[in-house]
Amino acid sequence: MSARPTDDLFVRYMKAFEDSTAHTGGCLACQGETPCVEGVPIHERFARLQDAYTARQKQH
Repeated sequence: MSARPTDDLFVRYMKAFEDSTAHTGGCLACQGETPCVEGVPIHERFARLQDAYTARQKQH
């Protein structure tokens, strides 16, 4: 019985989620609607990977 191959997109998506959540939890500026300058790329990366993962799931 062979192991399932690692789903790289899912791993990157979950890492981006962790990074976004950790940043938001520790950044007072990111508590509102507009993220801080440092948070923008972190949150944008998570959003892009989430969109890519969701789109791929809809294809299967």
